[in-house]
Amino acid sequence: MSGSDGVPDGGDRLAGDGGGHGRGARRGRALGEVAAVFLKLGVIGFGGPAAHIAMMREELVRRRGWVSDERFLDLMGATNLIPGPNSTELAIHLGHERARWKGLVLAGVCFILPAFAIVLALAWAYVRYGQLPAAEGLLYGIKPVVVAIVVWALAGLLKTAVKDRTTAVLAVAALAAYLLGADELAVLAAGGLALMAVRTWAGRSRDGGMHALTAPVLGALPGWLPGSAYGPRFPDPTGGQPAQLFLIFLKIGSVLYGSGYVLLAFLEGDLTERLGWITRTQLLDAVSIGQVTPGPVFTTATFLGYVIAGLPGAVLATIGIFAPSFAFVALLTRIVDRIRGRAWSAAFLDGVNATALALMAGVTIELAGEAFVDPLTVVLAVAALLLQWRTRLNTAWFIAAAALIGLGRVLLFP
Repeated sequence: MSGSDGVPDGGDRLAGDGGGHGRGARRGRALGEVAAVFLKLGVIGFGGPAAHIAMMREELVRRRGWVSDERFLDLMGATNLIPGPNSTELAIHLGHERARWKGLVLAGVCFILPAFAIVLALAWAYVRYGQLPAAEGLLYGIKPVVVAIVVWALAGLLKTAVKDRTTAVLAVAALAAYLLGADELAVLAAGGLALMAVRTWAGRSRDGGMHALTAPVLGALPGWLPGSAYGPRFPDPTGGQPAQLFLIFLKIGSVLYGSGYVLLAFLEGDLTERLGWITRTQLLDAVSIGQVTPGPVFTTATFLGYVIAGLPGAVLATIGIFAPSFAFVALLTRIVDRIRGRAWSAAFLDGVNATALALMAGVTIELAGEAFVDPLTVVLAVAALLLQWRTRLNTAWFIAAAALIGLGRVLLFP
């Protein structure tokens, strides 16, 4: 049973400073849980944001019961409305749900840290040896299992997100729009506004409320466009390169909506075309590293920071691109409950939730096209689905087994 803010009742809510030794022990235990869960998710989180969200739902809703499916969807929908890496922002928000402000910081740091360490090691190897370590065998086994994990999460969230015929039609339309190439942010905004209009049409003035909720989203649209002039522009480097590197990635983290391809456009415009710090080949290698390693794709910044300015550059670029996410989520924690508490904004959030689930389904379809390359990959996905249906095994075991199978295939059939 959950309270109004989505934190479990019965003494598990950890806000406040008082309460003596018992409360302090519970707070420390909750922080330890947050650290352990998100470190693990950061290590096994292959497959991109859709897979990360599915794993968080499995671990924190189904297995641990930290939040309900409805609360999980509300947080997922809200993070879709702000710039930055959505799965990282969802992790940050879930940390806040469990252990308040310390949990907010700890969850984000622990989710990012494994990917940072892995990408940093790969960047060192890349700079030293001039090439990327092979990862095809690893991904061969992991990709189909990730698809199965996401499909299972979608099935579990379907009843919560698609509440009636209207939201069902909205979800189908959003999926079709995404598959036809529509902008993800535009689809999300349209879905929320459409359901809000349907539910609040009679006798309600929508102008003030709609503007208050959607203005930040619409105002960020120029920053989504590849090659946009949105945000500060910096002169060519004549010194102070680390500080400038930090500001560039801070800008990107503050305005970037969309997929890794949008990140690629921003990085190419700033680092390759305008400043000439890296070549296009290095940029593509960096994006590839972000895709094949677990955790947030935005750790591409770690790789590029190291290539440009060594270890200090890697640290500054990573902090710069992720810092805005912590700030945005800290602001969101204050308004998500208010959004759910008003009829018009609750309708908007329901529309965003249904649309976000449809977008997640669209990404899954694309992932399946890349993952199912032969009969063995199909067998791996079906086995993972059956195991999730019939057991409560942790999905980390599926990822580990799939990685071993993929590596074994490469060794046996090079």
